[in-house]
Amino acid sequence: MTDQPLAGKTILMSGGSRGIGLAIALRAAADGANVALLAKTDTPHPKLEGTVHSAAEQIRAAGGQALPIVGDVRNDDDITEAVLKTQGEFGGIDIVINNASVIDLSRSLDLPAKKYDLMQDVNVRGTFLLSRAAIPILRESENPHILSLSPPLNLDPKWLGAHTGYTLAKYGMTMVTLGLAAEFADDGIAANTLWPRTTIATAAVQNLLGGDRVMAASRTPEIYADAAYEVLVMPARAFTGQTLIVEDVLADAGITDLSGYAAVPGTPEERMFPDIFL
Repeated sequence: MTDQPLAGKTILMSGGSRGIGLAIALRAAADGANVALLAKTDTPHPKLEGTVHSAAEQIRAAGGQALPIVGDVRNDDDITEAVLKTQGEFGGIDIVINNASVIDLSRSLDLPAKKYDLMQDVNVRGTFLLSRAAIPILRESENPHILSLSPPLNLDPKWLGAHTGYTLAKYGMTMVTLGLAAEFADDGIAANTLWPRTTIATAAVQNLLGGDRVMAASRTPEIYADAAYEVLVMPARAFTGQTLIVEDVLADAGITDLSGYAAVPGTPEERMFPDIFL
C-alpha cells in the first residue's frame, strides 16, 4: 500500500459541511483525494458553522480537490445531478459516504409526523438512492467502497424503546448498507457501516444530547475520520458487510492510545460519555 492510498480517489459524500463528515473529507484530502459534497448548506446558518462552500475551501487547503454541490439528498434529481457532476469533474467515483442524517430523540407520542418522515427520507431513502445511483460508476473503480455512518443492529429494547422514530431511521441506514453489501458482493463493491463507542463533539451533541457537559466528555470528529480512513483503504472484495465500531477499527490498525482524541485534553477514558445504540 502506498503512503497515500486515497490519492486521486474520488469520494461522493452526502452532507459534509461540518462535523464528522467534514473531518472525514479532510482526512481523505490529506492524501490528495477528490471530494464532492452534496449538501443543502449554500448560505451560513445563524446557529451552525460552515457551508458546502467553506467546506470545499478547507478540503482544497488540506491538499485535495473539492466539488461543492448544492442539493438535497431527498431529491432524486439532485442525486442524479450530483453523481453525474462528480463523474464529469473527476472521471469516476470510488467511494460513497452516506453522512447526511437527521436526529430527533423525541418519544413516539411527541414526534411530529413530518419529522418522522424527514428522518426516513434523509437517513434511509437518501442512503439507498445515493448509493444506488453511484453503483454503475463504482463498478468501474479498482477499490469501490460505500460507507454509511450508522450503528450496528442492536435489538435491545433499551434502544428500540428509547426513541423509536430515530432508531428506525438509523437502523434503516444500516440495513440498506448491509443489503447492498450482499447484493453487490460479486461486483467487488464493499458496503460497511461505522459508529463510535463514545459521543463525538459535534453540533448535534451540543444542541440535542446534553450541551456542554456531554461535549466535554466526548471525542473529536477526527477519531471518526481516522477510523473511516482505515476502512476506505481496505481491499473492498475482502472487507464488506460489516457493522464496524470506530475504536475497534483503530485498535485493529494498531492505534490504542485514544487520549489525543479527547475534546477536552486530559479527560480520562472512564469519563467519556457512551454513545447510543451500543
